[in-house]
Amino acid sequence: MNPLKRLGRRRASVLALLAAAALVTPGTANGAPGTPDDVKASTLGAQAAQSGRYFGTAVAAGRLGDGTYTGILDREFNSVTPENEMKWDATERSRGQFTFGPADQIANRAQARGQRLRGHTLVWHSQLPGWVSSIRDANTLRSVMNNHITTVMNRYKGRIHSWDVVNEAFADGGSGQLRSSVFRDVLGNGFIEQAFRTARSADPAAKLCYNDYNIENWSDAKTQGVYRMVRDFKARGVPIDCVGLQAHFGTGGPPASFQTTLSSFAALGVDVQITELDIAQASPTAYANTVRACMNVARCTGITVWGIRDSDSWRASENPLLFDRGGNKKSAYNAVLTTLGGTPAAARSTPAAPGGKPAAPRNAVNAAALPSRYSWSSSGPLISPKPDSTHNIAGIKDPTVVHYNGKYHVFASVASSSGYNLAYLNFSDWSQAGSATHHYLDRSAIGRGYRAAPQVFYYAPQRLWYLVYQTGNASYSTNPDISNPNGWSAPRHFYSSMPDIIKQNIGNGHWVDMWVICDSANCYLFSSDDNGHLYRSQTTVGQFPNGFTNTVIAAQDSKYALFEASNVYKVQGSNQYLLLVEAIGSDGRRYFRSWTTSSLAGSWTPLAASESNPFARANNVTFPSGSWTRDISHGEMIRAGYDQTLTIPSCRLQYVYQGMNPNAGGDYNLLPWRLGLLTQTNSTC
Repeated sequence: MNPLKRLGRRRASVLALLAAAALVTPGTANGAPGTPDDVKASTLGAQAAQSGRYFGTAVAAGRLGDGTYTGILDREFNSVTPENEMKWDATERSRGQFTFGPADQIANRAQARGQRLRGHTLVWHSQLPGWVSSIRDANTLRSVMNNHITTVMNRYKGRIHSWDVVNEAFADGGSGQLRSSVFRDVLGNGFIEQAFRTARSADPAAKLCYNDYNIENWSDAKTQGVYRMVRDFKARGVPIDCVGLQAHFGTGGPPASFQTTLSSFAALGVDVQITELDIAQASPTAYANTVRACMNVARCTGITVWGIRDSDSWRASENPLLFDRGGNKKSAYNAVLTTLGGTPAAARSTPAAPGGKPAAPRNAVNAAALPSRYSWSSSGPLISPKPDSTHNIAGIKDPTVVHYNGKYHVFASVASSSGYNLAYLNFSDWSQAGSATHHYLDRSAIGRGYRAAPQVFYYAPQRLWYLVYQTGNASYSTNPDISNPNGWSAPRHFYSSMPDIIKQNIGNGHWVDMWVICDSANCYLFSSDDNGHLYRSQTTVGQFPNGFTNTVIAAQDSKYALFEASNVYKVQGSNQYLLLVEAIGSDGRRYFRSWTTSSLAGSWTPLAASESNPFARANNVTFPSGSWTRDISHGEMIRAGYDQTLTIPSCRLQYVYQGMNPNAGGDYNLLPWRLGLLTQTNSTC
C-alpha cells in the first residue's frame, strides 16, 4: 500500500512470472494452546499445524513411485522421516565414501512440498557397517564417529528440523544402563555426550534428540536411565534439545503413565516427540490416547507414525497403521484426526481398478481444488472512518482480520492529511461492524508516525500475536492478547535495511505491503515494490522473527499488472497455496489476480489472473445494495484458523476489501476508502 501515488488510466500487460528457487530451511515449533472448535482441518498435518505441531510419517525412497503411497503422503503429512536412507549403512558403507542419493531423493521431495524433515539416525549400534563394528581403537572410532556426524549433518545443514543424534543406546531390562555396543565398549559412556557436542558444532540450528523405544512407561528402569542422562546433560550444558519416544505399542496402546513421562521429560527443558508410532491392530482408542497425551503436553511438538499403509509397516502382520493396504483410512485415522481437533471427511472406500487392484485415490489438490473462475456478491460499506478530536480520518483501508474467541478482530490503516497509522476494532457479527469502537494504535507502544498495511496472526510456537506492518521498513509488534489494543509492543524491524535485490529493482516504486506466512518448516516474508516485482525472504520457524535472508524475486510482471497488496494463503485440506496480488486494470481501477503453487518456495501457476478472468474485479462482483465502488482493492481472506499458516477454506470464500465512491479523486491520502465484504457465489460445496 503506497500512500503517495495518484493513478490515471493504466493498461496491464501479459503475465510473465519468474520461478525463483530458494533453499527450504526446516525449523521447529513448540506446542501451543488448543484451537477453538471453529478451527478444524480434514487432514492430519493441517490439523496438527493449528497447534504449532507436526504430524509426520516415515518414508521409504523405494516407494516414492507408488501413486497411492505418495498421494497419502502429500495430502496428510507435514513432516517426513527417512526410514532407512540416512542410517550409517546407507550413507557410509565404506570408510570415508558417502552415498546420499536415496536420502537426497526424500529430502528434496519434502523440500519441494514444504514438509519438515527429521534426520534419522546418526549414531546407532544397529544397521552399522562391519568396518565400524570392528574398530577397537578409541581414537580411531572417535574420529570416525565425529566425521560421520559432521559429514552427514553438513549435507543437510539447514534442512533438518531435528536429528536423532543417538538412537537406542540404553539396555532393555532393569539395569537402566547403556547397552553393550561398539561405541560404549570402545569409547565408554561418554560417547553420547561426544556425539551431541559434535552435532551441535555441525548444525547449530537443528534440534538434537535422543531417541529410544520402551521408554514410555515412567516407572521403567530404562525410562529412568534416559531421564537421568537428560537431566545430567541439561545441568552440565551438554547440547540436547529433545527426547524421541518411539511408541511401538501393543494392542493396548500407551501405558497409563505415558503423559506423565512426556511431561516429566519436558520439565527438564527439552521438547518431546513421538517418533515412530505404530500400534498392533490399530485400536482407535489406543491411538486417540497416544495423541491426546501429546496434545496435553505443550512441549510435545509432533508425532510421526512409522509408515503409511499397513503393507508399508515393519510390523505388517499386525496391521498397526492408520491406512489399510489399499490406502483407505481406518477407524484409527478418524480417531487421531478428531483428537487433534479436526473433522474427519466422510468415509469413502477406494474403488477397484480393472484387475481388482485398488485404484489410487484422487490427488489431494484436486479433491480440494480452487476453481479457475470466481464470482462474488459484495456487501455495502461495512466499516467507515470514525474521526475523533485527535484523529481526522479520511479513509480506512488495508484490512486484516482473524476470527478468534467468537469475535472478528480487524486491524486497518487509517489515512488523513497528516499521514497513516493503525486502528483496531472487534465485533461478533458483520452486522455490528459499523458500530464497533475504533481503537487508534498510535496510543499504544506502536506509537505515532508512519505505520500502514497491517497483517495479524497468532504465532503458535511463541504463543504471541504478531502485527506486521510497513514503516518504510518491514516492521512488527507483538501482543499476548489480541483483544487488548494497548498490549502491543513497540515496532521492531525484520531487516536491518532494505535488501539489496529490492534496492536494485525498485526503480521509482515504493517498498510496501509486507506479508508473513509459515509452513511447518519455514516462515516467508513477501513484499511488493509498486514496480512489478514480488519479493520473498525466508527464515526457519525456530528463528522467526529473526533471520530473514535469501531475498529473491518470487514473481514479476509489468508495473501495474503485479502492483502491490500481495496475500498468500494455505488452502485447507490440500497441498496448495493461493497468491493474490492487486493490479491496476486498463480502466485505472484496482482488482485482484491469483496464482497457486504446491510450495511457498516454488514458482506460481496462474489461476484467475486476467482482466477478463480475474480473481476479484468489478466485472465479477454483484452489488445487491448498490455499486458503491468500482475498485476491489487491498484486503484479506476470512481464514479457517488464525495461526501463522494462514489457512483458508477451499470454497465459500469471503474477502474483506477496501472500496470507495467511483467519483472520488484528488490526493491519494485523502481518498474516502471504506471496508466491505465479498462472498463467493459460485462455490461448489
